[in-house]
Amino acid sequence: MKIHLDIDCTPEEARAFFGLPDVAPMQAAVMQEMQDRVMSAMKSTDPETLLKTWVPAGAASLDQLQKMFWQSFGQGGSETKK
Repeated sequence: MKIHLDIDCTPEEARAFFGLPDVAPMQAAVMQEMQDRVMSAMKSTDPETLLKTWVPAGAASLDQLQKMFWQSFGQGGSETKK
């Protein structure tokens, strides 16, 4: 004997039928908090702020950092493999 039942209901109706809690308000609050954190993190990712955190000593260190990058690029192709 085989019995086949089709139940046509929404997910909210199914949760209510089985006695599961409605988590939509909590989910909305968590998503809003995540959005707020992401937006505040994006504000601190402008290039000037990033350079200030990476190179705290200022313009002199920035010049040294730039020279170091150019030296690294210049030496990259000159080494021979053994």
